[in-house]
Amino acid sequence: MTAVLKNDRFLRALRREPTDTTPIWVMRQAGRYLPEYRATRERAGSFMGLAQNPEYACEVTLQPLERFELDAAILFSDILTIPDAMGLGLSFAHGEGPQFARPLRSAADVARLGVPDMDGELRYVMDAVRLIRKELDGRVPLIGFSGSPWTLACYMVEGRGSRDFATLKAMCWNEPALAHRLLATLASAVAAYLSAQAAAGAQALMVFDTWGGLLGPGPFREFSLRYMREVVAALKADARARELPVILFSKGAGQHLAEMADSGCSALGVDWTIDLADARRAVAGKVALQGNLDPAVLRSNPEVIRREARVVLDNYGNHPGHVFNLGHGITPEVEPDHVKVLVDEVHAYGRHLRAGR
Repeated sequence: MTAVLKNDRFLRALRREPTDTTPIWVMRQAGRYLPEYRATRERAGSFMGLAQNPEYACEVTLQPLERFELDAAILFSDILTIPDAMGLGLSFAHGEGPQFARPLRSAADVARLGVPDMDGELRYVMDAVRLIRKELDGRVPLIGFSGSPWTLACYMVEGRGSRDFATLKAMCWNEPALAHRLLATLASAVAAYLSAQAAAGAQALMVFDTWGGLLGPGPFREFSLRYMREVVAALKADARARELPVILFSKGAGQHLAEMADSGCSALGVDWTIDLADARRAVAGKVALQGNLDPAVLRSNPEVIRREARVVLDNYGNHPGHVFNLGHGITPEVEPDHVKVLVDEVHAYGRHLRAGR
């Protein structure tokens, strides 16, 4: 864990310090678009076999760094590790996404939940973090992550993916005290999980609020943002995690950026539905911003990719505090060479902006 960090652009940007160029990493940068990832997954036998094996998780985490000059690695895992460790029976049906054998349907179901043992049910995640840090040997920083309390609750109550997660929404309207009990338990679990990742060697922490944008303004504040604030506050109170930057990413919640910037986090992820110049004005220099290219652009030709990357960089401008990323995860259809085009263009044009040309 003592290796000197050779590339600290990402961490400097999160601290809103000057960098020689704009750092870039890509959500789901270790994924099905890479043939080497598909080969490793085949050896693992299943997605869960891949995610729960520290050696395989380390292997696929490092794969994109061998192809692209990325400025950060992100732990290969899944956002649903916490509810799986709570005993809900996570599985991945082919072509159908995640499913839980025992979704939450009653107050008794919620009452049975507790914060998982980070050295027990979730030890495989911490072992993966430790192994990845060792293998990185200071090459780039390692990001640890979790799903947000709201997003975890969406899957836990619905039992599977959904377009609207109406079952949890109905709980919020019909039984708000029960919904808050569930979310409070999950906030404690997420904070403990991220703190354990920090202790294992993660150098930045990210919370994925994938489904926060499904909520109206009032419910977003009450059921999503409130509990992300609790997670951040708990991390800042924990000696293992308080020095690490925390990134909050709430997809589809661009209207809430100003409020999210007051959460105590270091940075906010931004999807492609808001201009970065508008986002920068909204957060008023309080936090760094991460984003926000539409992932579909990577299915275009290289010249379009270069052009759209420059648009994002110009929208943010020559200011500190920007980490380039997609507005959501990379999709399986993307050609790996297109990712290289993006990474190289971001670095080249970022240097151009720093030079004032």
